[in-house]
Amino acid sequence: MSSYSFHQGSTPLIISMPHIGVNIPNDVSALMTPQALKRVDTDWYVDKLYSFAHEFGANIIKPKISRYVIDLNRGIDGVNLYPGANSTELCPTSTFDLSPIYLHGKSPSAEEIKRRINEYWLPYHNEIKQALARTKAEFGYAILLDAHSILSEVPRFFEGKLPDFNWGTANGRSCSPLILDALKNLNYESYSVVSNERFKGGYITREYGEPKNNIHAIQLELSQRTYMNEGELIFSEDLAEQVIPYLKNIVRELIQFNPIVNSTIRSEGIK
Repeated sequence: MSSYSFHQGSTPLIISMPHIGVNIPNDVSALMTPQALKRVDTDWYVDKLYSFAHEFGANIIKPKISRYVIDLNRGIDGVNLYPGANSTELCPTSTFDLSPIYLHGKSPSAEEIKRRINEYWLPYHNEIKQALARTKAEFGYAILLDAHSILSEVPRFFEGKLPDFNWGTANGRSCSPLILDALKNLNYESYSVVSNERFKGGYITREYGEPKNNIHAIQLELSQRTYMNEGELIFSEDLAEQVIPYLKNIVRELIQFNPIVNSTIRSEGIK
């Protein structure tokens, strides 16, 4: 049985949702603490928020496995994406509130981590690579949106409350600045928007974004207060109904935006 699902669309946009999975195999869950089995740090309901993207023609890749088993947005080399800052590992051993994920002495061995890489990490990333190659071959370019969400307050990672929409482009290295400008210029009304602040894009954004090769990757970290009762981890239909139109505008903009054409127009305008 596959550890992820892939929906092939008809546009240059690929949406990855690496942290929505909740499955934990029985042999792994038997080693975990009761707190870990609550899976609190899941990107809850992100697939539900973006359910409209199918009809918009986006390609969509979604994992089934929990980030507590293996984090698909970390590199297998174990490099910290935010040097000097607290971060979680490829196979996390603590939750965002620093509670242990595994029972004493039960953390995964190097051999177990390698098994999880082969069984879960590599298939997901191979699918991303194939989708990007296929899309670029068809359209001449590809745009990858890495869709995330997180509790609005996580002291381990940032002080205070997180803004609502957090864009990350590895400080401009993973996608054309024209794409980020187009997204920042959308109307967000009462929602707060920042780019390349605490969240600059994870492994997926940094690894696959190659603007010079016409492959553009951007991460959106959405504050869960925009669509959830965070204290109870419950989806709020009322809040979601308000934020989904803005997500639709984002996906629509990414589908319609042709970085090759827009780059040419800008270049000719400068001359």
